[in-house]
Amino acid sequence: MILGISIAVLAFVVDQASKWWVAAFLSERSLPLALTPFFNLVEAWNTGVSFSMFDGGGIMGAVLLSAFALVVVVFLLSWLHHESAASVQVALGLIIGGALGNVFDRLRFGAVYDFLDFYYRNWHWPAFNAADAFICIGAVVIVIHSLLNHKKQSLKEIDK
Repeated sequence: MILGISIAVLAFVVDQASKWWVAAFLSERSLPLALTPFFNLVEAWNTGVSFSMFDGGGIMGAVLLSAFALVVVVFLLSWLHHESAASVQVALGLIIGGALGNVFDRLRFGAVYDFLDFYYRNWHWPAFNAADAFICIGAVVIVIHSLLNHKKQSLKEIDK
């Protein structure tokens, strides 16, 4: 459990530090700031959840989304407490830290600060932040672990 909590704290700190640094960096520049032919730094305030779903709920929406995220964090902490696989502990830590980073923004600002903008020609992926990346990476690790563990379990059943 200590591994997962440590990763959650690190993810939270990296998320908040990156948001602070990018906001300070962008305050002196015109936007969007093109860094490569496929990547910009932008300022976007997301009042909804992933890809701005449920956007426009105002302060009540921010409170409800934050409350829901905190319920999910409690569930993930319970899972983390019982999890023995180090890779899943790291993944849960990434998800917990990312979720808390976005909850912190939502409660402090009423919206989540997004700044990473990847694109191809005129098609832009929705802007996101480090917390969103941590949540996605954690989810992918859990899915991969589950698939690999399921395959091992199936092979054990065949050997019986």
